[in-house]
This record gives sequence, structure tokens and C-alpha cells, in this order.
Amino acid sequence: MGVLLVLATATLGAYAVVALLGQAVDSGPLSSAVPEEGHNALVVGGIAIGGLTGLMLPLIFFGMVRGNEHTPRVGPVSAARKVLAVLVFDVVLTVVSFVVAQLGWLLPAQITTVVAVFVIGFSWMPLAMVPWERFGLGEGFGKLRGSSASDQAQ
Repeated sequence: MGVLLVLATATLGAYAVVALLGQAVDSGPLSSAVPEEGHNALVVGGIAIGGLTGLMLPLIFFGMVRGNEHTPRVGPVSAARKVLAVLVFDVVLTVVSFVVAQLGWLLPAQITTVVAVFVIGFSWMPLAMVPWERFGLGEGFGKLRGSSASDQAQ
């Protein structure tokens, strides 16, 4: 049941952000800031933003209520830090999406879309090099990078 909920929120989140970005660009205040050929870059960014947020938020909330002897529950302060990290990454993806969309002034829509998929898909790499342990987020992000807090202490 939990897996279905997470998949549903990730999918619905992607659709929601694509719709919101589309409205902001098509008929909203950003209509003159994004060229017609750059709209697909915002769609790619919206999928990434909504999918990531829809995936991570339920997982963080499940971590707050479920736990066992191997994986203890996530505390409210730790959960708040993780939610803040997801939101900061969403802002990074939004900025990257708008920057890539500006290529629509120079390139055709198909090439802009291909560049957007590559750039937005790999935009997390600089964040992988941040020392997350200094921000109190090392228990999750450090494991993804292949190091742990006990390795850092030695």
C-alpha cells in the first residue's frame, strides 16, 4: 500500500508541477521570459520537480511513523531538515529549467528538449559533492556517496 501511495504522489506531483509551470509561462507573468521553443525544458523540469517532491515527502513522513531496531524513526527536526533539503533542490531544478529554457531563443525545440533532459537529469551532481554532514544531513546523503559518519570520524 505504501509503495502505491508513493508512486501515486510522485506521478501526481509531476503532473501538477508541469501544469503550474505551463500556466505561469503560457498565459502568466513569465510568458515573455520563456521562448516558445523552450517550453519543453520547463516540462522536463516540472516532471523532475514534481516527481522528486512527490517521491520524497511521503518517504520522509513514513520514516517519522515507522521504525524498527535497525532503522529508528526519523525525528521531527531531522524530518524538517530533509523536507527543507528537498525544497532547496526543487528551487535549484526550477532555476536550471528556466536557464535551459532560454536556449529556445537560439535552438529548435527538439534540441532544447534533448539538452534539457541531459542538464536537468544531471543537475544533482554538484549537490553530491556538498559535505552534507556539516548541515546535519549526513545520515542519508553520506550513505549515498559511499561514506558514513563513522568513516568521517576516523
